[in-house]
Amino acid sequence: MALGLILGIGRAFRRKRTSSLDILSSKRAPRDYYKGKNCKPTGFHTRKGGYVLMQEKLPNYVVPDLTDFKLKPYVSQCTREVKANEATEAAQSDTAK
Repeated sequence: MALGLILGIGRAFRRKRTSSLDILSSKRAPRDYYKGKNCKPTGFHTRKGGYVLMQEKLPNYVVPDLTDFKLKPYVSQCTREVKANEATEAAQSDTAK
C-alpha cells in the first residue's frame, strides 16, 4: 500500500502538463504576443506609423562569377527518360576516358 502511494506520487511529478505540449499561438499566449513568421526585421516602426528600412539589416547575397562554368544553374522540367542500361553505358564510357 505505502509503496504504491510513493510510486504514484513519483509518476505525478514526472508527468508533463498537457498545456506545455500544445503549439504556442497568439490565441494561447498573452494579449500582446505576436509570433511572427520567423523572419528577421529589416528596420523599425516610427511613432507616426511609418517604417524605416536600415541598410545594415537588409540581406546581402554574394554571388560568385559563373562565366565559363560548365553546369547550368537549373534543371529542365522537360527531362527525357533514361533507361538504366543507357545510364551505366554512359558512366562506363566516361570512366574509360
